[in-house]
This record gives sequence, C-alpha cells and structure tokens, in this order.
Amino acid sequence: MTALGFILLALAALPFVLVLVNLRILRATPHRAPQGDILVSILIPARNEAQNIGPALDAALGSTGVSVEILVMDDGSTDATAGIVRAHAARDGRVRLLNAPPLAEGWTGKVHACYHLAQTARGSHLLFVDADVRLAPQAAAMLAGHAQATGSGLISAVPRQITRSLGELLTVPSINLLLLGYLPMALMRKSHSPGFGAACGQLMLAEREAYRMSGGHAAIRSRIHDGIHLARLFRRKGFMTDLVPGERLASCRMYARFDEAWSGFAKNAHEAMATPVALPVWTTLLLGGHVLPYALLPFAPTISIALAALLSLATRILVTVATREDPRSIPLHPLTVFVSLAIQWSVLLRIGTARRAEWKGRLYPAEAKR
Repeated sequence: MTALGFILLALAALPFVLVLVNLRILRATPHRAPQGDILVSILIPARNEAQNIGPALDAALGSTGVSVEILVMDDGSTDATAGIVRAHAARDGRVRLLNAPPLAEGWTGKVHACYHLAQTARGSHLLFVDADVRLAPQAAAMLAGHAQATGSGLISAVPRQITRSLGELLTVPSINLLLLGYLPMALMRKSHSPGFGAACGQLMLAEREAYRMSGGHAAIRSRIHDGIHLARLFRRKGFMTDLVPGERLASCRMYARFDEAWSGFAKNAHEAMATPVALPVWTTLLLGGHVLPYALLPFAPTISIALAALLSLATRILVTVATREDPRSIPLHPLTVFVSLAIQWSVLLRIGTARRAEWKGRLYPAEAKR
C-alpha cells in the first residue's frame, strides 16, 4: 500500500503543478488591442437554436473595439431560428442570415456550416462561435489583437462554463481540468508540434490567410471535434496556435440535462480519449490522480494517500476559481472525473460495432471519426 500511495501521490501532483504553472502563464498573457482598420467576422452555425440564437446575436452586436459582421448559417433548422435571425438582420445591417447547402457526403454538419460561413465572410479574422456562447463586448477585439501581436493563425479560449443542474456539474468541469492540468502551455507556446495543438470549438478565431492556406474546415470535413483538429491542422501547416483565458471573454451553457451532457461529450470522445491506445493512459492518470485517493483513503489512511487526495482537491479548487466555474463542482470532483472516464469507456467499448455518432438529428459512421 505504501508503494501505491506514492504512485497516487505522483499522479495527483502532476496536474497540481501543471495547473500552477499554466495559470501563471495565462495570467501573464497581455491584453492587446487590434491594430489597423480590421473587420472580424463573427460566424455562428445554427441548427434548431431558437432558444439560443437571439441572446447570441444580442451579445455579438455589443462587440466593441473592432468592426464586426455577424453571419448565421441556418443549417436546416425546423424551429424559429431563421425567423429570429431575420428579425435581428432587419434591425441591424451587420447581421446576415445564410442558408446551408445540402450536407455533402463525407462532411459533418457543423464543419460543413463553418466552411460555408468562412467562404462568405469578408473579415480579416474569422471568429467561430457556437450559438450557446455569449460574447463579452471586448472578446472579438482582444482575440484579434492577440492574434496580430503573436502572429498566431488560430486563437481559442474556453468560455466561462455555466452549470446549473447536477448532470452539468458532473460533466462540464472536466474541460478546464484537462486543459489546465494536462496541457503544458509553456511548451505549447514554444513548439509547433501538432501534439500541443488544442482549441475549444465553442470560441475560435482564425486569421483569414492562415485559415485559407491551412485548408480550414474543408481539410477536416469528416471530423466532429473541430477544436482539436483545426489546432493540429494549423500547426502541421506551420502556423502557431494559442489558448488565452476565456472566462471574461464569453460564457456558455452547453447542456441543460445529464443525458444531453453525456451525448455531447460522447460525440467528441471518438476523436479524443476514446482510443485503444490513449484511454488506458488517461485512465491511469485520471483515475489514479483524482478518484482512487478518495476511494482508498477510508480503508488505507496513509499520509501519501491523504496528500494525494488533498492535492487533487486543491487542483480542482484552483481550476474552479481561475475559470469562474460553479464552486458546487468542488465536492463533486472525484465523481466528475469518474463520469468523464465512464463516458469515454462507453464509447470505446462500442466503437468496434456498427455504432454511429449522433448529434443534432444527424448520424455519422463511427469509423469515419477515428
């Protein structure tokens, strides 16, 4: 048990140290205003988003510090999405409604819509935003300014995640834990390696020429997780990517119920952890660093296991405070990690069958997402 305790302590210490280093790097990231007369195209793919699109447009229209145009791609909606966008467009000429062409074979829905949005956009910078994201007034300007100052082809940020139900609290906090606890951001900013490429598909800004030269969404047409794949694509093509703090740039409520959250994270699992090589490694890191210390502590209250549990909890607290997440997620931390792993394993164990990924009423062959 002594050896196991030291192993768990090491697994808990790794994300704790990385969080401390990463937060220091992110807090030192300067805020830069955009230079020159530029236009940011805010691009919103929307499929049955009647509940979200109005507030999303209101927030985008509040952008300051840079000129913006706002294009919404209605992707076959059967609700009032298009009508809401038309009403906004009638009041403000910066808003335009586009209708997505029929989904071409081999494409996934959001990627297809984003590609066509980019083809129509006139801006020097393309800001891809999900319909459930609410931009802060300074977001477009700050992201464009950072892209100009650093020469990065792609800038992304994780919006402040709004979680109200227990199901959301058990799933959504895993996003920032994984990014801050397991991505070495110092190396990410120094290396062009695609392995360090990471982005949040909810909020991504691409420099127009870098987007064109890299191939953009057309080069990842069969993928679902555009955040990961765009960042790696840009890096393979020689363009740097970066992550900046997003909790004051935007907010997002991804899901309202546990079943929605499970389906949403399972959709991306095909292209993230849920592979035969990656998932055992991630299981060791996450289960050993964040779940087993709590599970074993009542039965083997050694100093090393107790320290592992404390470091894991401290990691969750640091991430929660820094990203302005709901503090109710803190006591649920080991359960959140366990649920995250359960989602990944549920996907992996069914990938070998005829299972297909489903999202927004569309089915995609799982084998196309590997």
